[in-house]
Amino acid sequence: MRQLRFLKPALALGDCLAVFFCINLVAILRGIAQWQAPLLWPLLVPFLLLFVALHLIDGYNPRTNFVSADYFSLHFLACFAAAIALLLVTFVFVPGVYPLQQSRAVVGLSFLAIAPATLFIRRLLCSRLRRVRSRRRVVYAGAKDVISRETARLQLDLDILYARLGPNDSPDDGRPLLDDLLADISSGRLDVEAVVLYENGCALSPDVLRHLTELYFKGVPTYTLELFHQLYSRKIPLYRLNAIWLFQEGFRLARVPVSNQLKRLSDIVLSLFILILAAPLIAIAAIAIKREDGGPVFFRQQRIGRNRVPFTLYKLRTMRPGPKGGSSPGGGGNYTAKNDSRVTRIGRFLRSSRLDELPQLWNVLKGDMSMIGPRAEWDVLVADYEHSIKCYHFRHLVRPGITGWAQINYPYGASLDDTLRKLEYDLYYIRHFSFLLDATIVIRTVHVILTGKGGR
Repeated sequence: MRQLRFLKPALALGDCLAVFFCINLVAILRGIAQWQAPLLWPLLVPFLLLFVALHLIDGYNPRTNFVSADYFSLHFLACFAAAIALLLVTFVFVPGVYPLQQSRAVVGLSFLAIAPATLFIRRLLCSRLRRVRSRRRVVYAGAKDVISRETARLQLDLDILYARLGPNDSPDDGRPLLDDLLADISSGRLDVEAVVLYENGCALSPDVLRHLTELYFKGVPTYTLELFHQLYSRKIPLYRLNAIWLFQEGFRLARVPVSNQLKRLSDIVLSLFILILAAPLIAIAAIAIKREDGGPVFFRQQRIGRNRVPFTLYKLRTMRPGPKGGSSPGGGGNYTAKNDSRVTRIGRFLRSSRLDELPQLWNVLKGDMSMIGPRAEWDVLVADYEHSIKCYHFRHLVRPGITGWAQINYPYGASLDDTLRKLEYDLYYIRHFSFLLDATIVIRTVHVILTGKGGR
């Protein structure tokens, strides 16, 4: 734990040094003798976006595999997003300041050095502390049989230390008392990341509460079993849902009007901006679709939106027209198979590049959809799902999205079991929505589009 706590600020410090070293190096190479104060200050705050972007992709998590190809592309994407933000700031906040063109050039060129420099720092530090990237160690206190069963069910890769809540909690099974373990953690003899309590256990003693409070302020949090499993797996197991689930904390989009209004405003701005930029691509794709088989350009289908209100969803057609002229999947079943023969040649490219989703920006502008949210499902399938899947209707608390938490974490589903698994991710998003989570989804969606890896 001490090594983990040391590594996180070390990574942040290394990023700071890399950022300012690269800026000054590029400035010197560009012939700028020194940075003037009016230019320096507008660049300081936006550079914090680099740290935010890297945090969104777990760039400060020592257990992240910094040598993987997936992280490599995510890292460069995050740095690129920060560089774009910096360039925008130089246009908005420092117009007319000398030497403006040189400052923009420095920002743009610095990105070419900052991205590999910050990636090198991660690989260097974590290669020297490779042993800290072992499994997460947590203390589980309470009913051991229940905890073991749920942990195995969720396939959580954890180093678990089991403890008894008190003397009356299964005294003969060999587990130490929670109070004794907490004393060892407080004294530094034992390193753990969290304490997990089975919520139906006996009342905690004053000594246990005191130790838990001390550890909380030392950075070792305490969770209930349900909440820890949600935060660790980033999904909500359906078997954990009960009648009072909706009355728990969270659900900002459904409960806080300001959050919903801000999300709607961002949807309008982003969808309009992207739609204008993508208009030439849509036109080219439309011509290609028409030339291939002469069929309709757009695919229209009834989908179910927020509060179960139906709407017509638009996509670029990627399959041969069905009996209803493109308003149904096309006579081959409710799901699209991996190598479905109905998919056209141009459609295969549009689906792999996600360009077929672009017309949904119109649905976002109209308010039928959001940029981010659960997948909008066909009304025929929704009727079946609501009949056979517990709590499926909870998805309709928010607007469906072009991309979402389930789409980037789980591959394209073609069965009822896949729908169950994706629903667990959708419910996590609905309960734990934040604009930070939305930003994470955006970055990972771009990563999926560029690499072709991940969900859909």
